[in-house]
Amino acid sequence: MRILVLEDDVDLSRQLVAAMTEAGYAADAAFDGEEGAWLGETEPYDAIILDLGLPKLDGLSVLERWRKANVKTPVLILTARDRWSEKVAGINAGADDYVAKPFQMEEVIARIRALLRRSAGVAKAELDCGELRLDTRTARVTYKGTAVKLTGLEFRLLSYLMHHQARVVSRTELVDHLYQQDFERDSNTIEVFIGRLRRKIPADIIHTVRGLGYCLSAAADPEGGAKKGS
Repeated sequence: MRILVLEDDVDLSRQLVAAMTEAGYAADAAFDGEEGAWLGETEPYDAIILDLGLPKLDGLSVLERWRKANVKTPVLILTARDRWSEKVAGINAGADDYVAKPFQMEEVIARIRALLRRSAGVAKAELDCGELRLDTRTARVTYKGTAVKLTGLEFRLLSYLMHHQARVVSRTELVDHLYQQDFERDSNTIEVFIGRLRRKIPADIIHTVRGLGYCLSAAADPEGGAKKGS
């Protein structure tokens, strides 16, 4: 999952990016409204953390611009504690949730997780595929109750597939949602990580759909044509 942090306070931005990375997400940072508006329109983020008090273009204007451009990415706005009017304006402009400053980082992470689940149509915090479990609250993966040790990128890949179960996900989509903006991307590496995942979890739940991508499903032949293989 890929997150955009749009906050002009450098120290707070650094803390948010570090927290998102620690939680298992790929995080990009932008520090003014113009840059953030452009990134939100051109990059496929899964969620955005948006401060309303931004230079060049204020956060509310950025949000309104995204929604007019039909950008549907879930947005969590950051507001001042005593500005209830900002909360109302943000929600009316298309925000999905808000958190008041000062805040606990754990609350921001929890709200981002909830936004990601809802946008994927998932109601509960624990995702499952057969006997494979991924707890979004703890970033813990288990199979038949036994912990599965994954690297950061392996976890991101599995998490994205589990949030989009039974849907064919292309390599390009995976690359777009797994790496930060400035990371050198290579879709061929996705095959490598898929192969590594198949050695750690039941290999037959990650199906290759020839010419299209991958599908995570406990079904033997999802989409009527998926096959196991790299």
